[in-house]
Amino acid sequence: MNTIMKTYQCAVCGFVYHETKGMPNEGIPAGTRWEDVPDTWVCPDCGVCRADFEMVEI
Repeated sequence: MNTIMKTYQCAVCGFVYHETKGMPNEGIPAGTRWEDVPDTWVCPDCGVCRADFEMVEI
């Protein structure tokens, strides 16, 4: 199993989702993998869907 946590960035506004941090205020606990974020989730800054995010290395 891959234990490396990844980071994803919104291609529209640049918002960054860190798997290590999650988004507890939105019900996504720290450590939640990107593939486990609900399909209905949208970027909190610009409202685009998950498909508009890309994995990035920071």
